Amino acid sequence: MAFYKRSVFLINPSFQLKFSLIVTSLIFVSNMIYPWFIYDFFTTANAGNLNPKSVVIFLLIVQFFVSVLVMISLIFFTHKIAGPMYKLKNHLTDIREGKPISQLTFRNGDYFQDVAEEVSLFLETVSSNQENDFQYVEEVSLYIENLSTVVPDDKKPVLNEISRRLLDIKSRYKKSL
Repeated sequence: MAFYKRSVFLINPSFQLKFSLIVTSLIFVSNMIYPWFIYDFFTTANAGNLNPKSVVIFLLIVQFFVSVLVMISLIFFTHKIAGPMYKLKNHLTDIREGKPISQLTFRNGDYFQDVAEEVSLFLETVSSNQENDFQYVEEVSLYIENLSTVVPDDKKPVLNEISRRLLDIKSRYKKSL
């Protein structure tokens, strides 16, 4: 396999920069809490009113709640990413399983709206090509039927096989159209 090296890191700059800024901001804010608590600890400890074990336990509790808050924030943010990918996967699975080709849309506010538009255009093109191919298969089937009346008997098995295969193709197209 050929060696592949990335040369462009910002493929979708608005998304990547916003995501990076949000995660960095959450980490920055959560990290800003500790200096405040540690300053408060030293101020209180100098006054002689604080047990060091209770301070450590308190800081661990604060760390836990800040981590949970960051995690919940990221879950809500990544939902706008994971949701569209989940919908895209289900949409493509439905089409593969024979459901009609339909337009793909994401919720307002979800990321990758351009992907939904491109997938919809692609599926529209595939559907149009299928319709054209189906019409051509119909025409060929009629030609084969007409030919079967004038073809010698020793060639009819070949035409019958071609007709059978065309029927298979038509049945697949009818499922997806």
